[in-house]
Amino acid sequence: MIFLNQVTNLYLFTDRYKKYPLLKSGCQGSFILKGMETRKSHRGQGRPRAFDSDEALEQALQAFWRKGYLGTSLTDLTEAMGINRPSLYATFGNKEALFRKALDRYGERQTAYLRSALEEPTARRVIEQMMYGVVDLVTNPGNPSGCLYAQSMISCSDPNDPLHQELAQRRVSGEAVLRARFERAVAEGDLPSTTVPAALARFVVTVNLGMSVQAASGASRAELLQVVQTALRALPL
Repeated sequence: MIFLNQVTNLYLFTDRYKKYPLLKSGCQGSFILKGMETRKSHRGQGRPRAFDSDEALEQALQAFWRKGYLGTSLTDLTEAMGINRPSLYATFGNKEALFRKALDRYGERQTAYLRSALEEPTARRVIEQMMYGVVDLVTNPGNPSGCLYAQSMISCSDPNDPLHQELAQRRVSGEAVLRARFERAVAEGDLPSTTVPAALARFVVTVNLGMSVQAASGASRAELLQVVQTALRALPL
């Protein structure tokens, strides 16, 4: 053993039995090996793999749509998105935050027909476009069966669960927009004055969600179209 104290000449014997002088660098206890090359590690820190965050979010949406929030594990998500867990957390937050982003994307893209329907000139056309839009969405062979909202509300049924509250609030907000459209229809004489806009909005949303659940359990497009026709006949229009 060599003790590096206040000495001027020390020699280090390596495992190859070569003698190298240790020269002081000016600070006590700090030495340089003369004539001996030191190897520098070239191992750098791993760089995160680049990925398309938009495509990753789309794949997360599809995973949630297929299995629901509770049925989708982190492993399901990382495999579907093609990323690892650190990348998921760094880009999207935790699973709940990712699900909220997936819900936003679903509302912006998959259910954009709901916003378009509100622009129809009559209340009946609004309801027709919404209901037929639901049928198109939930029976499209390119989509998972059912509706992301409906499946998630069923699986997250605990009223104390923040995610349940989030989904309920989104449903209430959707009903409020539809109620406002029917209130306008009553004011314009398009709907009878005896119409209760809030009840009519709730009726439409209930039929739509019910068809989504039916589709998830195997109902065909023809069967759902019969539901739409029956619902339209029951309207006060």
